[in-house]
Amino acid sequence: MLSNKQKTPAQTVINEVCKIKKGETVLIIANPETNLIAQDLYLAAQEVEAKPTLMYQPKKTIMDMAEKAVIGAIKTEPDVIFSISANKLGKDADAIANPYVMENGETYDNTFDYLLSGKKCMRAVWTPGLTQDMFNRTVQIDYELLRKRCDAICALYEDALTVHVTSPGGTDVLVPVNGREALVDDGDFSKPGSGGNVPSGEVFISPQLPGVGESKGINGTIVFDGSMTFSSGDAMLKTPIKVKLVDGFVTDISGGEEAKRLLKDITTAEKEALLMESNGRLEKGQGTIYSRNARNIGELGIGLNPAANITGNMLEDEKAFRTCHFAIGQNYDGDAPALIHFDGIVREPTLTINYRDGHSYTLIENGNLKLD
Repeated sequence: MLSNKQKTPAQTVINEVCKIKKGETVLIIANPETNLIAQDLYLAAQEVEAKPTLMYQPKKTIMDMAEKAVIGAIKTEPDVIFSISANKLGKDADAIANPYVMENGETYDNTFDYLLSGKKCMRAVWTPGLTQDMFNRTVQIDYELLRKRCDAICALYEDALTVHVTSPGGTDVLVPVNGREALVDDGDFSKPGSGGNVPSGEVFISPQLPGVGESKGINGTIVFDGSMTFSSGDAMLKTPIKVKLVDGFVTDISGGEEAKRLLKDITTAEKEALLMESNGRLEKGQGTIYSRNARNIGELGIGLNPAANITGNMLEDEKAFRTCHFAIGQNYDGDAPALIHFDGIVREPTLTINYRDGHSYTLIENGNLKLD
C-alpha cells in the first residue's frame, strides 16, 4: 500500500478520505476553473475501478441556483458526490419551493443535503474555492491524529452549557450550546451519510436558538480579523469587522468598507427571502423565517488542519490552527434556514467551555489548543 507521501492528493482523497470501492458510482461536479483537480479525481476513481462521471456547470455564487442538469444528476443517488466548485454548488430551486420532508418532520431544501443528511444514502465531498495549490498543500496530512483531536473535542462538548469566546481583536461572546451536538470534518467520509470538505480539519457546532429551553441565544461581540465570506466570494480583511449580537441575532455591524459590504449582502439575503415567498419560490411563511435567519449565528468552528493557513480563501482559512470561526446565516442543525452562510475568521481566540455543574474547561488559550 502506498503511503500518503507516495500518493497524489487525488489518490489520497479517493483511497483514504472516501475509501471508494470497485463498482461504486461517483459523480464529480466541477467548474472550468477546477477542471484539473476534477480530472485527477476522475482518474483516481478509475484506478480503483469505480464508475465515475464528470460534469461541468458555470461558477456559482451563494445566491445562484445550480443547473437543472446538475440537480438531475444528483437525484440519480450516486454512492459518492464530489462538488469541486470554484465557489458554490448552487441552490436547488425545486427543493426550495417544495422541500423534502422526512418522517420525523425534518425538511431539506436541497437534494444534495436530503440524500446526504436525510436519507443518508450517499457520502460527499464539497470544496468551495479549492485551488490547485491548496489541494497540493493541505490534503496529505495525518488523518489519524486529526480524527483523535476531533473525537476529543466532541467529547468535551458533551453536556456543555455555553462556550465563552474571547480574542485579542475584541471578540467577547457567550455561545449557548446546550443540547447541540458537535459535528466534525475529520477526513473520514467512508460511510453513507458522511461528508465534508477537502481540505478537512475542523470541529463545529450550531449555537442553541433563542427561546429553546433556557437559551436567550448568542450574545456579545464578534470581531472578525482574518478573512470573511461575502456573496461574491471570500476575502482577507483589511479592516476588522465588529458584529454585535443580542439574543441570537446580529443587531449592528461596524468597521470599514468591508463591514458595509457584509451588511449589504445580509440585507440582500433578507429581502430576497421575502421576494422568494411572494413569487412562490418559498412556501408561505418561510420567507419571514429565511429573512430573520440572515442575521442568525449558525456556527462556531475550530480549525485543526496543521497544513492550512489564512490565505483569504475560507475553505482553507477555517481549517487553520490558532483560529476559530463563526458563520452568519444558516446553521447545520436544520432549524435555522437562510439563503446565506457567511464564515468569518477570528485569530488567536480563547475558548472556554462551561458546564451546568459550574466547572469549565479552556479548550483553546490565546490560539493554543489545550487538549490533555
